[in-house]
Amino acid sequence: MTETCKSYDKLPAMLNAASLSRALGISRAGAYNLLNRRDFPTLRIGKRVLAPKEKVVEWINRNIQHEANLL
Repeated sequence: MTETCKSYDKLPAMLNAASLSRALGISRAGAYNLLNRRDFPTLRIGKRVLAPKEKVVEWINRNIQHEANLL
């Protein structure tokens, strides 16, 4: 079992599936699902799919606000 990342500052600038799963405390399969969503911020370099740390935080905040507006 991989350990969840406990500090935003210790995350790499670009997150791959493994680092994204540790950062969010989700499975690697869940991280791959996020990385393949059209609305999730990714950068594709060849076959690699990476997510910029700052854009992931923005995406989370947008989706939290969206959910709050539904209530």
